[in-house]
Amino acid sequence: MAIVINGSGTVTGLAVGGLPDGTVDAGTLATDSVVTGKIADGTIANADINDLAASKLTGALPAISGAALTNLPGGGKVLQVVNMNTSTGTGVSDATWTATSVELAITPSATSSKILLMWSGQMYIQNTAGDGGYAHRFQQAIAGGTTSSPTELHSNSAVNYSSHYTQQTFGQFSHYVTTHGLVSPNTTSAITYTLYIINYNANSVGVNGQGGKSNLTLMEIAG
Repeated sequence: MAIVINGSGTVTGLAVGGLPDGTVDAGTLATDSVVTGKIADGTIANADINDLAASKLTGALPAISGAALTNLPGGGKVLQVVNMNTSTGTGVSDATWTATSVELAITPSATSSKILLMWSGQMYIQNTAGDGGYAHRFQQAIAGGTTSSPTELHSNSAVNYSSHYTQQTFGQFSHYVTTHGLVSPNTTSAITYTLYIINYNANSVGVNGQGGKSNLTLMEIAG
């Protein structure tokens, strides 16, 4: 078709690609003439985005794991928190470290992460003066891997727990105690932590046996 320029200023007869490359520049385009409907999906590269206003970050954001937070400065960030509580009682009277119902699992998002354990709960003792009990040891069981003994490890063994001793002059004594520790499990497999208790020169010692409750929180901390 021949190119026709009529008296109204309209050019007809141009086919797609009829203009030489580079003929239409930014100054030729009218202001606000490029609208959303004229931009193909997926054609704007990240390098073309100079700034993004905070007001544009609305709606639900996609799920993101702690391992994806790689560009934030330094360690010490809390990547995830899990929690449990139980009123199920556990008692022991034979001076043996015994597993309790205080048990919780967490799956670290990076091998460099540390796990902060924080337990608080009711502990009871029944006998005479000098009796006591300890609730400061955790067993660490890695899925498909190793299971630690329920021992209080030193700081150079990756676990360091605070210990708590309670005693009563006579009869039965019930008190809330706390235990905490920082663990470096070096895994991204699921890990289960179980609190262990033991009596000291006592007829009976336990947790949650007198209507109390235990609470255990595990926090993944970026390495």
